[in-house]
Amino acid sequence: MSLAGKKKLKLVILAVVMGIIAIVYVYPVFLMFINSLKPFGEVVVDVIALPTKLEWANYTHVIDKMSYGKLFINNVMITAIGIVGIVGFSSMASYILSRRRTKYTRLAHLLITTPMLIPFQTIMITLLKVMNVINLSGSRVGLGIQYWGFGIPMAAFIYSNFMATIPKEIDESAFIDGASTFRTFRSIIFPLLKSVTFTVVVLDVMWIWNDFLLPLLMVNSSNDTKTLVLSAYTFVGQFNTQWHYAMTAMVLAVLPSIIIFILLQKYIVEGVVAGAVKG
Repeated sequence: MSLAGKKKLKLVILAVVMGIIAIVYVYPVFLMFINSLKPFGEVVVDVIALPTKLEWANYTHVIDKMSYGKLFINNVMITAIGIVGIVGFSSMASYILSRRRTKYTRLAHLLITTPMLIPFQTIMITLLKVMNVINLSGSRVGLGIQYWGFGIPMAAFIYSNFMATIPKEIDESAFIDGASTFRTFRSIIFPLLKSVTFTVVVLDVMWIWNDFLLPLLMVNSSNDTKTLVLSAYTFVGQFNTQWHYAMTAMVLAVLPSIIIFILLQKYIVEGVVAGAVKG
């Protein structure tokens, strides 16, 4: 076989393998969607079969039962608060730590990124107690702020890798022109972080929007502070689970984050590639 033939065969094999992996990941989502369009009896009898009749009434029932509009606003507020804090603090911290290389900044960088290695389950009870003491456990603002602590380590790690590609001469030129450190970051450095910022935003939106465990611990049972994913769990009972409504609720809960990911997925690739090679 010629060199070109071998190369083509490798591409075909790679395409087949990637296709199989994609099917494995997409298939559960497909099952969730088709079961959201079935009556309860069909879901119980055969979860894999296609629906004999599309039950769009499942969606109208769930939207009304969940108070979807109110919960959607809750998700938007919590996600927005989390994203603003994660992007703001992690980008500024990465800028300072990358420009001032001392033993203290290296230690600070280590302390910021190390929490990535700590499982949430090991600290969740302590966190719940602390949030109760400072009255932040049951509010949308409090929940959004808590995501800062869990999201900043990874975001700072991503920003730090990319920050090394930005020449320090840019900072020096700005300082000569009389710009302060904050002005230099805000007006010059941060706009250069656009691709990485999109990467952080998309990844964290997917995480915060679809998170279940932290809202389950911190949010009370009222619709005033519930999230969409948490509300979908109300259709799952100990003795009776309304599977058709539960599937419908999950589709409605995750659909906005999937749309955001599809629209902005190209920026994830750009951000990862941009930070992969140091200049």
